[in-house]
Amino acid sequence: MGKLGLTEILVILVIIVLLFGGKKIPELMKGLGTGIKEFKNAAKDENQPATSKKAAEENKL
Repeated sequence: MGKLGLTEILVILVIIVLLFGGKKIPELMKGLGTGIKEFKNAAKDENQPATSKKAAEENKL
């Protein structure tokens, strides 16, 4: 029950196209990609030591 087959994936894709339309999907994917990129950058910044964060902020200014 946990696996999605080809038929289920196609049905989901058809529903998405019907709901959002073909023109809106690229915009949605672009927004999703931007959100993932920002999340990765924020996670990377959290892992840096405090001294590295200060140096990185000074370089931006």
